Amino acid sequence: QVQLVESGGGMVQAGGSLRLSCAASGRTFVNYHMGWFRQAPGKERECVSVISWNRITLYYADSVKGRFTISRDNAKKTVYLQMNSLKVEDTAVYYCAASSTGWGVKDDKYAYWGQGTQVTVSS
Repeated sequence: QVQLVESGGGMVQAGGSLRLSCAASGRTFVNYHMGWFRQAPGKERECVSVISWNRITLYYADSVKGRFTISRDNAKKTVYLQMNSLKVEDTAVYYCAASSTGWGVKDDKYAYWGQGTQVTVSS
């Protein structure tokens, strides 16, 4: 099992940057694909970005391509989401999630979830 704790959320003006971190506990972090999801009020949760266990395969939603960068440090058991050029529409609760059952962008692929961190972008 793995437990996930996100940090780094906050309030920022449009055009600004934030870096989210997700710290994992457990000895098998390296075995998990890691994803960042977000959910805005009144909207379904969506996949923002995914990184494979070996950092080779990356996925970005079209809405964040060129602005967000996912990375992971397996030695520190931490995954990051660098968010640049933030837009008002990026406002959401951001969740970190771990999948040991294979690559995917659907949230039902992920068995472990953090508690979420709020990101608010003002105009």
